[in-house]
Amino acid sequence: MKNKVITISRQLGSGGRTIGRELAKRLNIPCYDQEIIEMLAKESGFSEDYIKDNSDYAINKGFLAGIFSDRVYDTPITQDVLWDAQKAVVLDLAKKGNCVIIGRCADHILADEADCLRVFLHADAEKRAKRVVEIYGETDESPAKRIADKDKRREAYILKYTGKRWGEAVNYHLCLDTGNLGIDKCIEIIYGIYNAVK
Repeated sequence: MKNKVITISRQLGSGGRTIGRELAKRLNIPCYDQEIIEMLAKESGFSEDYIKDNSDYAINKGFLAGIFSDRVYDTPITQDVLWDAQKAVVLDLAKKGNCVIIGRCADHILADEADCLRVFLHADAEKRAKRVVEIYGETDESPAKRIADKDKRREAYILKYTGKRWGEAVNYHLCLDTGNLGIDKCIEIIYGIYNAVK
């Protein structure tokens, strides 16, 4: 019997990390998010900072810019190596037992390997921008610009490695608007579905 895994895909600022961790706590199962970065560093040999920027985002520069930068490993070829390491880590986590995995294209990687409940979390731009500032603080770049950049990079990355359109409802079992429903209600909904499905 395949292990039960909740995969959470999310827009920046939609509360995916909060929801994933609380779900795991209530279900008494592990939640993997930032922990995957450490595992990927060991698996791939890349630094944790590089992985944070590129493990589920397209590289934010052209191929030639990567070659001629002082970080010569910033190339699409290197990102393919990181993708292979990410697949290996996600597959290994799902084999260990029931869990929650946030991001990392886990919904796609585990399609045939686990009993997945694929969730996508989103919210309107204003609510996301507010949450980004609350969680990550202010920067020189506006919250709207930060969100637009991350969305664009994540969409490109997911299309490249999965062939799917990020955020399209057909790719998920459940799409929830955290801005309107609220974090607690979204947790209740996912928790209820997870326990209802045998």
